[in-house]
Amino acid sequence: MRALSVAMILLSVSVSGCFGSDVTIPEEEQGLEIFGSYSVVAPIDTGINVYHNHFAMNETYPEWLLEGLGVTMWCNLTTNGTWAERYEADKEECWDIITSQDIVWFVGTRIIGTTPDDSTDIPILDDPSDGHGTAVTGSVLDANPDAVIFFVEGFSDAAVLAAANQPLVDIISTSFGPIGSIPVPGIEDATRVAVVEEGKIHTGASDNTPSPAIQDSTAGPPWSIGISGYAEEDDDQKETMSGSYPDIAADWTQLLPNHDDIDGYHVTSGTSFATPRTAGILSEVLEVLRGKAGDDRSGASGQRGGFLVNSTSNFSQLTNSDIRNALNLSAWYPSFQTWDPTTGTLPISPIAPCTQVGWGVVNMSNIQPIINHLDGTTELPPRPADVVACMDANQNIREAYWSFVA
Repeated sequence: MRALSVAMILLSVSVSGCFGSDVTIPEEEQGLEIFGSYSVVAPIDTGINVYHNHFAMNETYPEWLLEGLGVTMWCNLTTNGTWAERYEADKEECWDIITSQDIVWFVGTRIIGTTPDDSTDIPILDDPSDGHGTAVTGSVLDANPDAVIFFVEGFSDAAVLAAANQPLVDIISTSFGPIGSIPVPGIEDATRVAVVEEGKIHTGASDNTPSPAIQDSTAGPPWSIGISGYAEEDDDQKETMSGSYPDIAADWTQLLPNHDDIDGYHVTSGTSFATPRTAGILSEVLEVLRGKAGDDRSGASGQRGGFLVNSTSNFSQLTNSDIRNALNLSAWYPSFQTWDPTTGTLPISPIAPCTQVGWGVVNMSNIQPIINHLDGTTELPPRPADVVACMDANQNIREAYWSFVA
């Protein structure tokens, strides 16, 4: 998304408070908004610290985007004081009146949020004792700072479906699931709706154990992209406490925003953060390809023919499977020779590394090769036959386990 800054359209409102969706942009200002290509990512997690500077933006979202995402309420956040002071200032006119039926844009931020659960203490806002969702969303924006965030609070089918049923959402990222990847039902029915029926991309975290990801209800279904971790900028090997035989491995340790202050960061690790980083990478790919194609909308709705990139020129229309195939082609295996036995990682085996990290490692360096492949500039070479055979077996096992017919 490449937006030009425009005058804020809340000229007659106070510094804090919430505003209904009937607020309109004056006709004389509508022509000033040039939004361009964009992508919408839906992290689903504990909540999000909308007060953190990491999520702030100088632009404003156009009314058609807010309407398309079903926004019912606008909260204009207090911008002075500590986190606690800002929350207290906004409590009466924002946090206390949000319901499970609301979709809220936090003005001045990239965050549009909702929670389908009436039992949460503070809807959308990250729990003061947690912070997981804030870090997850920070990871998305580290990969694509321009991503539009449709945040959903929750750990249920209802939370996933809240994003799956939003036509403009491109990518859903979930970083929760059964401990140890024990084979129990989870969110697979809802992610199937999102991907198989709605054409979106789903990135799902494998467990923080060496358990195979195949039977994991978040990372295992064949329609999902299951993600484990590797030690980027350390020894580039597999993280031991990270699911095995996934689709790909991504950055395990990251510096991410705090949930209870305005500008603090902390180092944290896990597949929980490798997964949204991958979602952000794919979001950047979609945004750039849409810019090249002159595609100024998002999602893969029926109105877009099920295409995530819907172009009539430059290159072919692109679906979920096209994006996923390019991701797989771009992945790579680090050399086991960089392994440092003091770091606690597992060396990437020169024999069947696919059983450790799937198609291989994906980081920010993969973005341009994926784009070049999909727009026809430079094709990625095919993967070696043994890698393809290994990952075909992975997909066949998953399709059988999850009773999926393509």
